[in-house]
Amino acid sequence: MRDEGILMTDPLPEEERDEVTLRPHHMEDFIGQADLKERLAILIEAAKQRGESVDHVLFSGPPGLGKTSLAGILAIEMEAHFQATSGPALERPGDLAAVITNLERGDVLFIDEIHRLPRQVEEVLYPAMEDFQLDIVVGKGPAARSIRLDLPPFTLVGATTRVGRVAPPLRDRFGYVARLDYYNSADLARIVVRSAEILDVEVTADGADAVAYRSRGTPRIANRLLRRVRDYAAVRSDGVVDGPTALQALRVFEVDDAGLDKVDRAVLESIITKFGGGPVGLSTLAIAVGEEPETVEDAYEPFLLQEGFIQRTPRGRIATSRAYEHIGLAPPDPGGQGTLIP
Repeated sequence: MRDEGILMTDPLPEEERDEVTLRPHHMEDFIGQADLKERLAILIEAAKQRGESVDHVLFSGPPGLGKTSLAGILAIEMEAHFQATSGPALERPGDLAAVITNLERGDVLFIDEIHRLPRQVEEVLYPAMEDFQLDIVVGKGPAARSIRLDLPPFTLVGATTRVGRVAPPLRDRFGYVARLDYYNSADLARIVVRSAEILDVEVTADGADAVAYRSRGTPRIANRLLRRVRDYAAVRSDGVVDGPTALQALRVFEVDDAGLDKVDRAVLESIITKFGGGPVGLSTLAIAVGEEPETVEDAYEPFLLQEGFIQRTPRGRIATSRAYEHIGLAPPDPGGQGTLIP
């Protein structure tokens, strides 16, 4: 069984329930992304004044930043029914037709991973988004005929971690395209405090800061680390998540002071010790650390790039001087190898 880092492992069933519980349900409860919230509030209020549905919205950005939460909030603010599905679940046009024909006026349809919609499903979605009409083909071969159904006005909210893979004709049909950015530590600390209150965990200001600082700018990771720190505090301490307890708990669960977990460090160590600091291709690096290339590219690389641990070049990934220092090696001279720091 592959050994994964704590930050990127799939959540356990009870953790999935916690994530739903911790998810904000109103705009005022959603912490961070202030500019995006302001724009969404304008869209919602304008639609209410006109008595119309909100225009279709596409959210992009790394996993765990709140795309699903914002879609749910949009539905609640519009007093609309919320229906969620995902791109991989809509394998055939009939799958989309079954979902979309059940929508009522003003409903919000959320499609996660919308960049993974099959092309034939996308083509059915175009007239549904633009004209609120659905073309269904009945029968096969020469006897096949097309039936056009009228749909009630609805709002499609798409979410993607790879906006570049959303087909341009689909992307152009969204009235508003927004990108969610990584959170700063202050906003993450507020999220940790809010989540601790919901989970009935006593957390101090320095405890919240310690968790927030190591959460990679991602609320989902902040909540995951809070649950692990809560467990440690309950078993090894007095149940209070203060600064020293949080730091010790995170060390036990192999999250270091920079917020890197076991797989992050394996990526850096592989580039440096196995491939001489790089450049090394994505597929080769993924094999070296025992992960899928897509997982390395989507889950681990963004933070390592953002924090300046690696560089991505046309020839492959290269470790920076900060990466050498982080794993205890002196950066190499040009053309040389790193040496251990005494």
